[in-house]
Amino acid sequence: MTDASPSTSVPVVPPTPPDVDLTQQVRFRSEGGKLLLLLPPEGDDDQSNTSFRWTEVWQQLKQRLDAGERFWQSETTVHLIARDRLLDGRQLQTIADALTEAQLQLKRVYTSRRQTAVAAATAGYSVEQQASISHLNQPTQEIAQAMAEPLYLETTLRSGADIHHNGTVIILGDVNAGSAVVAEGDILVWGRLRGVAHAGSKGNARCLIMAMQMEPTQLRIADFVARPPETPPIQYHPEVAYVTPQATIRIARAADFHRGGKDQE
Repeated sequence: MTDASPSTSVPVVPPTPPDVDLTQQVRFRSEGGKLLLLLPPEGDDDQSNTSFRWTEVWQQLKQRLDAGERFWQSETTVHLIARDRLLDGRQLQTIADALTEAQLQLKRVYTSRRQTAVAAATAGYSVEQQASISHLNQPTQEIAQAMAEPLYLETTLRSGADIHHNGTVIILGDVNAGSAVVAEGDILVWGRLRGVAHAGSKGNARCLIMAMQMEPTQLRIADFVARPPETPPIQYHPEVAYVTPQATIRIARAADFHRGGKDQE
């Protein structure tokens, strides 16, 4: 943890010559008190002027880090804007190691590729998966989109990590206290749910939250919020959280629940 306050110390990024196409360059940018690392898009292999192989991206990143060491404070957190670039766990670790050498810390990954989102979450980084990323601070109503394919993660979310996805999220592992899952669709946890879970994040109150062991810090479905009871149950069972016709969140045993019949209660 750094003693520098992001609200009073905004990272300074070295200027870029005006004749450079910024969308085709690895670059750093300060925005809203955050230091962003933007990668060029994947591009089309048939168009050499817009297609960047990993080696080229890596060389550009090293050049930016070598040139910019005087422009940011040590231990500044970095948000990686990967766009549609496909990154595996090894490449993400290479980027993180290079940032660490420059006394920077990779914190969050924004991507439109499901494979990159899975690799980043598995490596323990916070993830934001979107169909398109044009501006980090876009209003929610401007990025409304069709439901994405489910995001499958075979990992355990550690404290401090969070996942954002515009579809259903399925986690084969635990969601630890201090972590969060935010999904436009349902949330299914094949393990212990001890963090925050927000299903139907764009306002769909018919979404569900399911877990093998329900011990959440907080449950949210659309705009409805619920907290766990102060006294935990003696024995845990797979459970489902849903919004009742009375506009409250209720938790039912999975064996007694089916989506079509819950509205009849």
